[in-house]
Amino acid sequence: MTFAALADPTRRAILARLAQGETNVGELAAPFHISGPAISRHLKVLESAGLIERRVDAQWRLCRLRGEAMREASQWLNAYRAFWEESLDRLTEYFESKPARRRKKR
Repeated sequence: MTFAALADPTRRAILARLAQGETNVGELAAPFHISGPAISRHLKVLESAGLIERRVDAQWRLCRLRGEAMREASQWLNAYRAFWEESLDRLTEYFESKPARRRKKR
């Protein structure tokens, strides 16, 4: 669910804004040219993925970032980063150990 939530650029932009601190839904929606219900759906996806937390304070609907889901995703990605870096290092070694082929002149 975390990666599905992060797949959308609008949701990533919302998370980037929330990284600066808690804010209300109106301020979150302001930079986007989409409807209120569309913002609400984005927030619901982020909340379901555990990336944000929403609460009501009087007339305000406030959102804030939750770090645990992002931390878990980062740990998962780091494990694969190590795998791919090792694989690319081996591929580089392989190509560097082979003599370069010369092109035939026509």
